[in-house]
Parts: sequence; C-alpha cells; structure tokens
Amino acid sequence: QVQLAESGRGSAQAGGSLRLSCAASTPSFNGYTMAWFRQVPGKEREFVSGIRWDSQYKYYADSVKGRFTIARDNAKSTVYLQMSSLKPEDTAVYYCAASPVPRVRNVDYNYWGQGTQVTVSS
Repeated sequence: QVQLAESGRGSAQAGGSLRLSCAASTPSFNGYTMAWFRQVPGKEREFVSGIRWDSQYKYYADSVKGRFTIARDNAKSTVYLQMSSLKPEDTAVYYCAASPVPRVRNVDYNYWGQGTQVTVSS
C-alpha cells in the first residue's frame, strides 16, 4: 500500500524553480528520516537530499548544494524539496523516501513514493 505520495510534477526552464511535496498517509512517518532521490532511465538512482525527523540534520548531494532546500512540516506530515536555479541535468523522476533509522547518510530507505516527473528545459 502506498504510504508516501509526491506532488509538484511539472516543467521549468533552466534557471527557474519548482517545489515538490511528499505527503505521508499518516503521521507515523513524522519520526522517520525523510529523503529525496532522483533517477533517469538507464542510470542509477541518485540521492538528492535528506532530513532527520527533527530537522536538525540535513544533507545535500554536491550536485544540488546551494540550489535545493529540503524542509519538513511534521504537523502536516509533509516533506518539501524547493528546487531553484534549475539545470537541464536536474531532469529526472523524483522519489520521496523514508526510513526509521535516525540518520540521513548511508541509509537503506524502507518506504518509497511513486515518483514525480521533473523536466527542465534549456
């Protein structure tokens, strides 16, 4: 059963912005580490950003550092990815993920959303 649902799919021009949201079906995920991944067909899934349950620890892949911002609102059981200064290479399917492990890096995420397409044109 799907418990994470991404929204915010769409397109943008290079240099533009998009915001993705991931809503959990229940507040049970509020104590979980949350993360965003992305994947292009034929390539490995790539970690983008992660945030600990209390928002005290965040991590960004070098490719998006300074351009993307992760945040969460546990009252709404939602995690966000604000993407700015978009580049064509940001084009991918973006996935929301969650894990009960209280660590952002080097985590095998247990729960996944269905993904949302982001397309950045030049």
